[in-house]
Amino acid sequence: MPATLRLAGILLLALTWIPAGNGASTNEPIRIASKTFTESHVLGEIFAQLLESHGVTVERQLGLGGTLIAYEALKTGASDLYPEYTGTIKQAILQRADFNKNQVSAALNAQNLQLIAELGFNNSYAIAVSEQLASELGLTRISDLQAHPGLRLGFSHEFLNREDGWLQLRARYQLPQDAVGIEHALAYDAIENRQLDATDAYTTDGELTVRKLVLLEDNLAFFPRYDTVILARQDLPAEVVSVLQTLQTRIDEDTMRTLNARVTEHKESPAQAAAFFLRTSGLVEQAAAAGESRAERITRNTLAHLKLTGIALAAACILAIPLAVLSSPFERLARSILYVTGLIQTIPALALLALMIPVFGLGEVPAIIALFLYSLMPIVRNTLTGLFSIDPLVKEVATGMGMKRREQLWHIELPLAFPAILAGVKTAAIISLGTATLAAFVGAGGLGEPIITGLNLNNHELILEGAIPAAVLAVAVELLFELIERGLVPAHLRDKR
Repeated sequence: MPATLRLAGILLLALTWIPAGNGASTNEPIRIASKTFTESHVLGEIFAQLLESHGVTVERQLGLGGTLIAYEALKTGASDLYPEYTGTIKQAILQRADFNKNQVSAALNAQNLQLIAELGFNNSYAIAVSEQLASELGLTRISDLQAHPGLRLGFSHEFLNREDGWLQLRARYQLPQDAVGIEHALAYDAIENRQLDATDAYTTDGELTVRKLVLLEDNLAFFPRYDTVILARQDLPAEVVSVLQTLQTRIDEDTMRTLNARVTEHKESPAQAAAFFLRTSGLVEQAAAAGESRAERITRNTLAHLKLTGIALAAACILAIPLAVLSSPFERLARSILYVTGLIQTIPALALLALMIPVFGLGEVPAIIALFLYSLMPIVRNTLTGLFSIDPLVKEVATGMGMKRREQLWHIELPLAFPAILAGVKTAAIISLGTATLAAFVGAGGLGEPIITGLNLNNHELILEGAIPAAVLAVAVELLFELIERGLVPAHLRDKR
């Protein structure tokens, strides 16, 4: 058993030792991140393709979570740059709405960050309602919402909690409504289906016209300007900075709205929209090379998904099973271990992933560690359950036959507990397969990548591209464990269970 525990420790050290990174160098790819919404995807692709056209190697980390994840990844060196907005920097990152441009630059420099270029457009927050509702109730300004306390408001989770978000907006306008949180990509569908009446929107959103939405006038001037900038690390190579600075004031609001519409309305990919802009603006001479086929994407994402869950599950088995076996003679210790692993299970997956970024950076490492932690509880619980449910009379008979403790464990207790242990491993595997879809928020890839991208781009084909293989994997794992059980567990133990 001690050798097994040492092996688990070595495996965990191998998983966690990989450093987050210390910024870009000329010998490393430039890691370009983005948030999850359409515009951020498109801008990230513009940065990537522009650099690639100048011979710079690029690693895409597109579609991370909200501001917290993207900013933490940049600050810790897990990524090198991403598109951001001045209002977000002041309100959500620095939490100093009163800062001027020079003060913002100084505060970012103190964190080894810099603003490379202002792209040329302001993408402010706004409150959107349907044209029909605006006409029925005479809504033109945000203050008009005061007269209709029954309106159903739903905002993106980030907007609900920002300094420049819902709580402060409600206080400024003295609005009587409460609001619920909803994924931004689903809010427009909810308004279209009349399940919501208003939501937060971006003024350059390409879906506003398509969805027949109107923006209410911010008549109390609550929202600050959100001028779009490139937020980057200070140690970015000078030649990279020089290339990116060619984007200075090259994108106006009409252009950005058109690019967003090419994705949301015309179903182009963000890469295609970015290539269109770079070509028509004269920044590159030819379009970007064609991307992967759907079959290639599904294969790559499925293999990445299996890698994440396989490593995490193996590490959890190596640690959890011996830990449960060694603690089983000591009931208080065993219950304490079960309590701790159960407590870990209650931590929201996204919160756990976000907390790991400052320590482990982006990519597979934080995802594998999170999946490992979530796999511990079902394996520990089932192993202890299997061992505790063994008839004490069987143990007494084994002792009477002169069997030592280790012999009882290997020849009596573990074989009898094996069906329960196997069931715990199967449960952990299925939980990991589902939870691993969230790994895309930290750039780890997997089948969550097309699901999250499809949600944010309102592309149902992309959602199915991830959801169907994930469902097939879950069924395949269930069948695999059934076969393992039939091959390794005696029939009389299966029937008893």
